[in-house]
Amino acid sequence: MRTTPLPDEPLVSLDEIREAAARLEGVVVRTPLVPSPALTEETGAAEVRLKCENVQRAGAFKARGGNNYVGQLTDDEVRNGIITYSSGNHAQAVALAAQLRGIPAVVVMPTTAPKVKVEGARALGAEVLFEGTTSLERKARAEAIQAERGMAMIPPFDHRAIIAGQATVALEIVEEWPEVDTVIAPVGGGGLFAGTCATVRRLRPEATILGVEPVGGASMKSALDAGEPVTLESTASIADGLLPVRAGSLPFRHARELSDGVVLVEDPAIHDATRFLLHEHHLVVEFSGAATTAALRSGAVEVTGRHVAVIISGGNLDPSFLPELA
Repeated sequence: MRTTPLPDEPLVSLDEIREAAARLEGVVVRTPLVPSPALTEETGAAEVRLKCENVQRAGAFKARGGNNYVGQLTDDEVRNGIITYSSGNHAQAVALAAQLRGIPAVVVMPTTAPKVKVEGARALGAEVLFEGTTSLERKARAEAIQAERGMAMIPPFDHRAIIAGQATVALEIVEEWPEVDTVIAPVGGGGLFAGTCATVRRLRPEATILGVEPVGGASMKSALDAGEPVTLESTASIADGLLPVRAGSLPFRHARELSDGVVLVEDPAIHDATRFLLHEHHLVVEFSGAATTAALRSGAVEVTGRHVAVIISGGNLDPSFLPELA
């Protein structure tokens, strides 16, 4: 399967998303959409609900895209196993997909990867290697290993099969809550955000669709401002899953054509939102997953009177942070 998008490749269709949902049935969890009376009162929204991908298999929404992609590969394509590069959650998703398929997996992670994500990938049977601190560095290492071992590359976000899989998060939201009129998604490479756009814009065309990035990792916001993907010199944030130095080309096109934009949040707001989710909802959420809640609580988005779905993208929080959040 081709792993990079073509310049004129069409946006992901609703049919592809529904096919992904059928392919993933019984493979991933249909996660709960939990009402948040506290956020509803605090923001003045008609209602706020949390889409809890922190309880997804492998601890994050990435299980959807990874398994949708791997599920379409032939036995011949995966005869030597699969490989990817990831800050952590996609690594675990690919490890899970390999385990379910009964094939080897190699994941290349940054030297700064949280221990909980490294251990999670290893527990699922993956061989974990480390390279640099940026997405471009680990991508280059993974491509070299792919060529050496003849493995199939599983892209982390810039592919329509990945986007279609991640889009099933939003599909579940709209199916369960047809009244939803604002959906807020975190943005790393952009696969989840692109899938959210592709789903919600077709099924709820009048809805507001917003992405959230940390100030120190604004690759999609920078791309939208520039009119094309740009490579940041560096990224830095406690939200380690939202730090690619360059947004994906195909996710960028979805964001440009279907979204209402991207807002930025500061790290202290993300930290406070993580504590809020733990105390108010008893949810263990990684900092990347709390960015959307931070956008609401910091006033980065205006939701007065609206029905708001907030995607909590993952729960792989390093346990060492729990004492400071208590």
